[in-house]
Amino acid sequence: MKVSELRELTREELIRRLAELRAELFKLRLRRSAEQLPNPLRLRMLRRDVARGLTVLKEHDRRSGEQKNA
Repeated sequence: MKVSELRELTREELIRRLAELRAELFKLRLRRSAEQLPNPLRLRMLRRDVARGLTVLKEHDRRSGEQKNA
């Protein structure tokens, strides 16, 4: 997922999307321990998507905090 797509989401949508990504990452980690994954690079992509999502979420929080202080 691209950062520009994440920035277009509202805070609630972003939190929901992060929960979905984390759940998928968890399921893939479990599958990896039991069997070989068809696409092992998907783990890396998911970790990076979660990190991007968290970064954008912090940006949302900072912007809302700055607007309250101004």
